[in-house]
Amino acid sequence: MTRVVLLMAALSAVGLVQAVPDAGLRTRYTKHEFEVPMRDGVKLFTIVYAPVDTSRAVPILMTRTPYGIDPYGPDSYRRSLGPSPAYEKDGYIFVYQDVRGRFRSGGEFVEMRPTQASPGPTDVDESTDTSDTIAWLLASDLKHNGRVGLWGISYGGFYAAAALPRAHPALKAVSPQAPIADLFLGDDSYHNGAFMLAANFSFYTGFFPRRGGPSAKDDNPPFTYGTQDGYAFYLGLGGLREGSARRFPPGNTYWEDNLAHPTYDAFWKARAIAPHLRDVTPAVLTVGGWYDAEDLAGPLRIYRAIERQSPSASNRLVMGPWAHGGWSRGDGDKLGALAFGAKTSAEFRERFERPFFEHYLRDAPLADAPEAAVFVTGENAWRTPPAWPPAEATPRTFYFADGGALADAPARRAEARSEGAGAKADADEYVSDPNRPVPYVPNPGTGMRRDYMTEDQRFAATRPDVLVYQTPPLGEDLTIAGPIHVSLHVSTTGTDADWVVKVIDVYPEDGTAPVGASGARLGGYQQLVRGEPFRGKFRDSFERPAPFVPGQTAAIAFDLPDVAHTFRRGHRLMVHVQSSWFPLIDRNPQVFMDIPAAKAGDFQRATQRVWRSADRPSSIRVLALPTAPKPATAP
Repeated sequence: MTRVVLLMAALSAVGLVQAVPDAGLRTRYTKHEFEVPMRDGVKLFTIVYAPVDTSRAVPILMTRTPYGIDPYGPDSYRRSLGPSPAYEKDGYIFVYQDVRGRFRSGGEFVEMRPTQASPGPTDVDESTDTSDTIAWLLASDLKHNGRVGLWGISYGGFYAAAALPRAHPALKAVSPQAPIADLFLGDDSYHNGAFMLAANFSFYTGFFPRRGGPSAKDDNPPFTYGTQDGYAFYLGLGGLREGSARRFPPGNTYWEDNLAHPTYDAFWKARAIAPHLRDVTPAVLTVGGWYDAEDLAGPLRIYRAIERQSPSASNRLVMGPWAHGGWSRGDGDKLGALAFGAKTSAEFRERFERPFFEHYLRDAPLADAPEAAVFVTGENAWRTPPAWPPAEATPRTFYFADGGALADAPARRAEARSEGAGAKADADEYVSDPNRPVPYVPNPGTGMRRDYMTEDQRFAATRPDVLVYQTPPLGEDLTIAGPIHVSLHVSTTGTDADWVVKVIDVYPEDGTAPVGASGARLGGYQQLVRGEPFRGKFRDSFERPAPFVPGQTAAIAFDLPDVAHTFRRGHRLMVHVQSSWFPLIDRNPQVFMDIPAAKAGDFQRATQRVWRSADRPSSIRVLALPTAPKPATAP
C-alpha cells in the first residue's frame, strides 16, 4: 500500500476525505470559521456547522485532528457531518478543529503532546486546548444546551483521550476510537521493542513538520518508492539511519525521533496518556478493532487505565471485527478473506455509538449500555460481558511438544541434559537469516496492508525458519477472551534476536470450513488470530536492553494483545515461532547494538533454539470461556 493510500484510509476513517457535499447541508446548517484564542495567545482554527433552525438548543459535538478539516472557506461544505450521517438529522452543533501547529492553526505541533500534571496559567497541553475551545464555544452566541461531546479516530482518538484529564465541566461524553495510547508500548511506533517499519516509513514520507506559518495546504516534499515490491525496497535500505539518509526526504524530525529513541526512554514515557487518566468525569466509550493493524493496543490500554485509576467513571468498551477505523463507514460484514455474517459496523453506529451521545448530551434513554461489547470472531456474534476480560474466563495452557504438537501438559521430567548436542531432543531450532527475512504477507507492498491480521498463514508454515506447533482437531468449541500470554525458553548463537509468536485458527479441509467473503468455503485456511513480535534484548526491561549470551538459555515472557475468538469444533489451534516479520517490523541484525545504526555488514545469520523440556518449557496461555452446556437428550 502506498503512503497516499494509507493516509487516505486514515483520513477517511475520521471523515476527512470529502466528495461532493450533500446539497441539503447548506439549507440545514450554517458554516462558520473562527480563530479561537488559547490561554497562551495562540489561535486554533475552528470550523463550526450550526443548525439553521435555532428554535431549540442543541449539544456541541466536536473532533480535533492533525490531518486538516477541509474544505476550508465559508462557502465550501463537508460531504457529511459527525461520526455518521444520522447525526445530521438528530441536530448538533458540529465543531472541527486543526490542532496546534497543523494546517491553519497557530503554534507548534508536538507529536502526542505530553500532558501536564499541574499546568500553570499559560502552560498548554491537549486538555487545556480542548477546555479553552469549549469555554469559547459556550460563551459564543451559538444556540447550544451547555453540553459537549468529543470523538475522534486514530490520532483524533488520542486527542479525545487527552481531553479527559482535568476535563472541562461541560464535556459530558467522550469516545476515543482507535486511540494512540503509548507509541512505544504497542501502538504505531514500537511493539515490544520492534520498530513497525513499513507503517512508519510510509506514514512519515507524507507527514512532515510544517514549513512556514498556518496554511490550508500541507506541502510535503515529493517521494516515490520506484517500486511496488516492499520486500525488496526495505531490504535495499540496509540500516535504517543509513538508508533513511539516502532515500527519505530530508527534514522530518518526527521520523528521526523514532529512530533516535529505540528504548522506552523519557521521550516516550512523557507522551503516554494512560497514566494521566485519573479522576475522569465525562462518560467514556472507547472503541477498537480486533484487526486494527495500527492501534489495537491503545483502546485496551485506555479502557483498563480508566477502570483502574477512575473506578467511579462511566467507562465502556466496544471491540469489533474491524481494521483501523472500519466501524465508522461501510457495513463491516467482511474483511480480507473473512466474512462475519452481520453488518457489524452499521450495528455499532446505531446500537452503541449514537445512543451514547444522545443519552449523555440530550438525556435520551439508554437501554443497551453494556460494560463491554465484543464481537467474537469465529463464532461471529456479539457478547456483552459485565467485565473485560470476562470474569468467568479461566487460564488454559498449551505447551510446545515433540513433533510439532501442542499439549495440555508440559513434557515429563527426564534425565537432565546439557545445552549441547544431546539436548536437541528437548528443543526445536531453525536458522534465521536477516537477509532473507520471513515476510508478513506473501507479497508485501511498500505500505502496511491494513487487513494483514486476517491473512492465511500457509505461506509461512512451510518455511524452514518458522517453527509450527498445533493441536489435533478440537473435539469441542474453544472460545478465548483476553490477552494471550507467551512463555518461551530460548537460546541463540547471536547476541540479540526477535521472537515473533503467532496464534492461528486452522480450518478443516472438508465441507465444514467457514464460508469466506467471496462466498466460497475456506478449506485449509490458516487464519491469523493474533501475532506479535518481541525484541529479545528487552526481556528484562524496555528501558535497559541486555545482550544474549550465545548458546545460553534465557526466559522470555510477554502478552499478545487481547482477542475474542472461537476455534470451532474440528478446527486446530496452531502456533508459529519465527525471528523476522518483514517489512512489518524492522530487521534485527542478531547482534546486540543500536539497531537503527546498523550497517549492511552487521546483519548476521543465527541459529535460534526454542526449548520444550520439563525444566525449560515453552507455551502459550489463553483465557478460555466455559463451553456452553449441551442440551439434554430425551430418555
